[in-house]
Amino acid sequence: MTELQLLTAEAVTEGHPDKICDQISDAILDDMLRSDPNSHVAVETCAATGTFFVFGEVNTQAYTDIQAVVRSVLKRIGYDSSEIGLDYRSCGVVSSIGQQSAEIEQGVDRVHRHADMTDAEKEELYATTGAGDQGVVFGYASDETDVLMPFPITVAQRLAQRLAQVRKKHIVPGLRPDGKTQVSVEYGDDGYPRAIRTVLISTQHDPDVEQTWLKAQLREHVITPVLQQVCAAAEQASTHAVEHDSYKLLVNPTGSFVLGGPAADSGLTGRKIIVDTYGGAAHHGGGAFSGKDATKVDRSAAYAARWVAKNVVAAGLAHRCEVQIAYAIGVAEPVAINIDTFGTQTPGITHAQIEAAVREVFDLRPAAIIDELDLLKPVYEKTSCYGHFGRTDADFTWESVSRAEQLRAAVER
Repeated sequence: MTELQLLTAEAVTEGHPDKICDQISDAILDDMLRSDPNSHVAVETCAATGTFFVFGEVNTQAYTDIQAVVRSVLKRIGYDSSEIGLDYRSCGVVSSIGQQSAEIEQGVDRVHRHADMTDAEKEELYATTGAGDQGVVFGYASDETDVLMPFPITVAQRLAQRLAQVRKKHIVPGLRPDGKTQVSVEYGDDGYPRAIRTVLISTQHDPDVEQTWLKAQLREHVITPVLQQVCAAAEQASTHAVEHDSYKLLVNPTGSFVLGGPAADSGLTGRKIIVDTYGGAAHHGGGAFSGKDATKVDRSAAYAARWVAKNVVAAGLAHRCEVQIAYAIGVAEPVAINIDTFGTQTPGITHAQIEAAVREVFDLRPAAIIDELDLLKPVYEKTSCYGHFGRTDADFTWESVSRAEQLRAAVER
């Protein structure tokens, strides 16, 4: 990583217009999965001033009250007054959801494995359940943080999450739901973060909030505690200290941020894919996650790729790992798997050994991924903000490192 000097990552709060749409799409998906775990869902949401448009294709036995779901998400976020630009009680909700194409449906209509299935029946299911679409996905892991994520996106996401917390708990009064964070980090020639150079927070606020006061409040209640926590955990994980006392701080650089949310900017599902993943530290296949059930490899296989990469790093086989997987619609086996450790593999272990171990330990057919990661459960709304990766919630099954020992054993054979 000698070519990398500064790496910047951004994150957004749950009140950001695009993130509102992600959360609504995933809340609709969860609602359908609660009644019908085999629901096939591809739902998008668009936000404009005062109105939300929900559209897409589904195949489900469930009934979902779209209006109720949309309003519930907006209420949870905190859009409860026309004074801040949006009231969940009075906003418009328009939906246009149709039946999923039969040509897409065929080959992916049996994804649920029953507990009493024999091994032969399970294998037959895995072999005959194809990918819901073609696609290329990437997963990434690095040992520069305790959650095996790139340091900049970890800091940016934690800042955004803390910003929402201090708003909801009224620790910093006068804040409104919309907000963004951004962090620029200097890296050393060894590939590890060395110092935080710039922190940027743009946060919506009431008209009477004074900017100098706000900057001091954010430094005290948001930035300092987050930087101390993340840097301490990163140093413990990697033994590399990150200097975080002399950064440049920018808060609302335009001078104010009163009008926000959908009243200030339109929103759309799937428009924050780099925020959702690795903050630009790794490749991205281009497919968004939210609003898609697990038969869509854009989501499930991206989760699996992260699972593989994280276990490679957790096993101590490499300091960094990126996994690329490619699929064809209706075909179970990936058409290609590529693993890149960027020359950081542990001395004595070859790239070929790591790749062979991954192929031995992980089954990356779509039905196997869904089964192994338990992806038919309604867990997706909570993934739709503050990152799909690097989270410690037990429902984020793709964050498990339970295969690390198997990988080490496979490499040693």
